Amino acid sequence: MAKSSSLPPLTWLRAFEATARHLSFTRAAAELNLTQSAVSQHVRSLEAFLGRDLFVRKTRALELTEDGSNYLPSLRDALDLIAASTQAFTGSDRGSSMTLQCNMAYSVFWLAPRLHRLYARHPWLVLNIVTPIWDPERHAASAAMEIRFGRPEDMDATAIRLSDEMFYPVCAPGFQAGRADLETATLFDCAGITGTWATWAKSAGVPFARQSEVNLTSTYVISINAALHGAGMTMAHGSLAQAFLRDGSLIRPYGHEAPLTESYFLFPPSSHAQTPASRAFQDWLSEELQTG
Repeated sequence: MAKSSSLPPLTWLRAFEATARHLSFTRAAAELNLTQSAVSQHVRSLEAFLGRDLFVRKTRALELTEDGSNYLPSLRDALDLIAASTQAFTGSDRGSSMTLQCNMAYSVFWLAPRLHRLYARHPWLVLNIVTPIWDPERHAASAAMEIRFGRPEDMDATAIRLSDEMFYPVCAPGFQAGRADLETATLFDCAGITGTWATWAKSAGVPFARQSEVNLTSTYVISINAALHGAGMTMAHGSLAQAFLRDGSLIRPYGHEAPLTESYFLFPPSSHAQTPASRAFQDWLSEELQTG
């Protein structure tokens, strides 16, 4: 194209930066609330403007070229400068609210019981917490930050692992008069998770032929609450069960535990999209995790 200006459109630059961060047109499109084809076209337009390729396009993957890798740091610095200048001009109060998309069970059992400490430190902070159960990626574009549960291989390079989870059975102390029996107990589990009763039993070297009898729920919120109210035993993991084990409302009837493939991951905003709210929340979250 004819270069009437040395500065390409901001939409092209944002499309390139997001794509380079995710190494995915699809994820960049979700973040920017654009179609995948629009993001791809913006990047191609920028490449034409610069007269060089920024990505190596493979069948199911993207890689930055040497030119793309060299261009990216200075572009990010420029976007950060624009964001900081805009923040200074508009005032910090514009960054006091934030939408957080968060796994439902993590929101209920880990996050909510700790929020009083967040607001004690940052009383100006306003959170909008949304909790989609299925297809969280479809809703993520509207959130400034996300906490997602899943397998490491399903996360992109921007994801920060928050925990290493161990899974194990739990039940109320009085369930089956305190003598929980794997052969006769009503069993609960969360659907779509690799840490099932069958995989736990296999890792423990215990025979288990009741997989078809396990009651499945779409979220641990249901299965753990069922166990809390004495309905049966459920599979759980550390981040969700630790508070109940500590106060005695749940117990572990068996000592064996196994590593869970899935974990919780934080998707922070890019550096130029950070706000006072996102920085305050991320700093607080990191401190909470470090103190256990």
